[in-house]
Amino acid sequence: MSSSDATDRGLHKEKKEEEKEGENEGFIEKVKDFFHDIGEKIEGAIGFGKPDADVTGVHIPHISLHKAEIVVDVTITNPNPVPIPLVDIDYLIESDGRKLVSGLIPDAGTIHAHGSEVVKIPVALIYDDIKSTYHDIKPGSIIPYKVRVALLVDVPIIGRITIPLEKNGEIPIPYKPDVDVEKIKFKQFSFEETIADLHLKLENKNDFDLGLNALDYEIWLADVSVGSAELTQSTKIDKQGISKMVIPISFRPKDFGSALWDMIRGRGTGYSIKGNINVDTPFGNMKLPISKEGGTTKLKKEDDDDDDDE
Repeated sequence: MSSSDATDRGLHKEKKEEEKEGENEGFIEKVKDFFHDIGEKIEGAIGFGKPDADVTGVHIPHISLHKAEIVVDVTITNPNPVPIPLVDIDYLIESDGRKLVSGLIPDAGTIHAHGSEVVKIPVALIYDDIKSTYHDIKPGSIIPYKVRVALLVDVPIIGRITIPLEKNGEIPIPYKPDVDVEKIKFKQFSFEETIADLHLKLENKNDFDLGLNALDYEIWLADVSVGSAELTQSTKIDKQGISKMVIPISFRPKDFGSALWDMIRGRGTGYSIKGNINVDTPFGNMKLPISKEGGTTKLKKEDDDDDDDE
């Protein structure tokens, strides 16, 4: 046998093997298509289909200087004649591609047949964790966020499928306002009881407006408590802005001892103030602390000129 005949036979054998492989692949594809068609027909005949889902809301029921509690509402619609289990919920909240928090909720419930369910995903954002991880995120700022949710459901006939969802929004990193007692103007002075007005200045260091609803406080003059109160007062403090308030107080100067003479002579009087303000924001209601220790203010007559005021 010549070398050319051997080569021809080898090529012919290889061609036969390739044709056989092609026939096998074609057969496998036909089998896959057949079962796919059968599955679709069974699905259509029995009425099985993939559920629909959407992120229908993101709420912030509680927010403070320390954390934000977020609830993500996911509405899931089951078109099938039988209940389907929600196997897992995988969630992630990120800002500019950086993870803020993530988690997994296993065995998240069951979606009723031909029904819709709103699944609530509770998430807590701890601000100290965020600020310690990402140093460019500053208190008082507003940051963008993206919520990513993956629902793993088990549908009869179809099997387990994952439904990816996402929602964008903004969330604040709150900062407590600065507080100062600019002056105390007395209307009626006696050693037993002095009636005066406390001139308070609040500075909003946040990048969002604060709608003040209420204020509670306790104040000390020369280390003597002159009282506490809860006030309902409405005013707006613009972002990075200042608001001034006048609060009526009464105290007994004779309780101040030797510090009384500094007060009478118009010298600076040491004070401390602590309390909270209740405010509305674009992100919901907040209760923010106010405090200052070691401040200095002056006691003035009501008709004194405010030459040091702007």
